[in-house]
Amino acid sequence: MLNQINIRDYAIVDELDLELQNGMTVVSGETGAGKSIMLDALGLTLGDRADSGAVRNGAERAEITASFDVSNIPEAQAWLHQQELDQDGECILRRVITREGRSRCYINNRPSPIGAVRELSEHLIDIHGQHEHQRLLKKEHHRLLLDQYAGAGIQAGKTQRTFNEWRKLDKTLRQLTEASDEQAARIQLLSYQIEELDQISPTEGELQDLEQEQKQLANASEILHSGHQLMALTTEGEGDNCLALLNQCLQLLGNMSDQQGVTQVSEMLNSAHIQIEEAGSELRHYLDGVELNPERQMEVEERLSTLYDVARKHKVQPEALPRLHQELAEELHDLQNSDEALEQLQHDVEQKRDQFREEAKKLSAMRAKAARKLSKAVDEQLHNLGMLAANFTVQLTPYETDQLNATGLEEVEFLISTNKGQQARPLAKIASGGELSRISLAIQVITAQTSSTPTLIFDEVDVGIGGAVAEVVGRLMRQLGERTQVLCVTHQPQVASQGHQHLFVSKKARKQQTFTRINRLRTDERVQEVARMLGGIEITERSIEHAREMLNGAITH
Repeated sequence: MLNQINIRDYAIVDELDLELQNGMTVVSGETGAGKSIMLDALGLTLGDRADSGAVRNGAERAEITASFDVSNIPEAQAWLHQQELDQDGECILRRVITREGRSRCYINNRPSPIGAVRELSEHLIDIHGQHEHQRLLKKEHHRLLLDQYAGAGIQAGKTQRTFNEWRKLDKTLRQLTEASDEQAARIQLLSYQIEELDQISPTEGELQDLEQEQKQLANASEILHSGHQLMALTTEGEGDNCLALLNQCLQLLGNMSDQQGVTQVSEMLNSAHIQIEEAGSELRHYLDGVELNPERQMEVEERLSTLYDVARKHKVQPEALPRLHQELAEELHDLQNSDEALEQLQHDVEQKRDQFREEAKKLSAMRAKAARKLSKAVDEQLHNLGMLAANFTVQLTPYETDQLNATGLEEVEFLISTNKGQQARPLAKIASGGELSRISLAIQVITAQTSSTPTLIFDEVDVGIGGAVAEVVGRLMRQLGERTQVLCVTHQPQVASQGHQHLFVSKKARKQQTFTRINRLRTDERVQEVARMLGGIEITERSIEHAREMLNGAITH
């Protein structure tokens, strides 16, 4: 339940700390005093849209805090636990709005997105506004009210999710089916391309090896000539080759008398001698592998030409041909197996469609049962509200197969007949403004009785009624207050007298500014307020006595 509201610098409220109790709490006051300010401020903590105009004149920011006891609200507890926001059975919603128009939301003192706040608030409060009857003119609202009354919210959600999954699969299936002709052409092209690549079978690294071999074969004659010259100069030539010259150097070095001073020179010349011998050996080995082979050279050049031509045809680099070959083969494999995938998808679509129908049938059964019950209950309330000849009907009209949508298998519409012998017709076509207000009130009271939300707020829903009808409404509100927390903003003394407690809203001027105040009325003050609401410029002894009788009557019932 809602335990407390704290408002700072909002609209014409400078500071307000209000503790709330269980039962039916009446909120009254003169027109323009600001009765709806408390509800508007509460709406901000629940995620309503805010603007800088909400900040009191002269203040930098507005701040509203609402404290809830969620120890008996398992849905709210589960939500908070899932978001890691639980706090010992308490939930504190806070909203801060700056003069620049910036707004921040907090759940248990942690910044939270406004969407999360709205999601949580659905488990905390149900607000019935004074313009609720206008929403009754829309059939979509009829469906939502019936599902709420039937307790079918979870089933409606499952039905919607299943429908959306079915439609998504069906869309994919249609796209694949429509693309079947293009797919066949693609398979034919891929088959030709892969056959061509199969014939040449390009391998990874082949191009680089061929280019190196081709270069070697093309320069074989020059390589052999230069290589033999180099061998002659280093190790195998007659006369003055490198080794012979080094041997002469070593002999001359050995003839020098001061062996101690030329040791390092001797080591360097010996090292050079060894390196030249090894270089000669490596060069000889290399030249043994070089041969003049015009036939092999032609084979290599033909292979390179083939690879270059195919690469140009596919608009890729020659070295990318092996990867292209693999990718095309994989694509062809996938397309050739797509018939099986298409069959599987067809099966999935049919299975999901059947699943949707099963979920929708469960929803339809819940709606049909609730529709009969709701029709009867609203009829009874309408009779209590003075519409003795009214006949209210919840009509369920099955959709055609091509009209199926995420909301289920049928359209929901509220029909009313206000006179005997008159055929029931849509609310918008038959109900007058006053009748529509009473119908709306009857529906709200009935649906509120099945609501799992622990706090119900009725904001001037009794507009347009009076007398005995208003007294009936007050008693209905009090009955609701016996099982849940009810806040009721009203102008009707018959309704106000039924409250378990009474809040009075007033407006005070101070230092050229106007401020709203909300006070909890004692018993004698309640008598004065109900007497004021009964009418008349002056409060007479007769109106006071009448007000006392009304309050005493509410207690004894």
